Amino acid sequence: MYRMDQVVRDGDPVLRKQAEKVAFPLSDEDQQVSKDMMEYLIISQDEKANEKYGLRPGVGLAAPQVGVSKQYASILIPNADVDGQEDQDEPYYFKGTIYNPVITRQSVKQQALAGGEGCLSVDADQPGFVERSYRITVRYQDETGAEQELKLQGYPADVFQHEIDHLHGTLYYDHINEANPWEEHDRTRYI
Repeated sequence: MYRMDQVVRDGDPVLRKQAEKVAFPLSDEDQQVSKDMMEYLIISQDEKANEKYGLRPGVGLAAPQVGVSKQYASILIPNADVDGQEDQDEPYYFKGTIYNPVITRQSVKQQALAGGEGCLSVDADQPGFVERSYRITVRYQDETGAEQELKLQGYPADVFQHEIDHLHGTLYYDHINEANPWEEHDRTRYI
């Protein structure tokens, strides 16, 4: 499992690089990195374990955030965080690692998290709305190399866009309007 001191911080050049595509079958290293990233996310969402290990809670962790400049990210979205999913039997809306993800469709309608976004790699608070597409379609490969496609909206779409940005050298605050960080727009849904 990764610890907070192993998460690459803002200012490290790896966070601003275009990550390389992942080859299949996965190397032992890529399998281990994926496993360790997911373990971090699982433990970080458990309040007691989180305190024990001194982790910051997260729902996503991209390979560049642990110093690996390759196109994959582990994502763990609890059902409790997704509207209409709170009472599901399964604890997670999405749990897995996405390899070589591409957003193939995105809505014109925008959204932004009402309180702004955060990132495990960014220690300083960067206040402001991060406008993203409300609906997206993502094509990616799973751990076997098989192609998958997901249609997402709302919070899950936001999480996927945030993590995919990491694979292209973009950080969430790059989307914030510097002149007026909390400016609202009619076309944007605030969630």
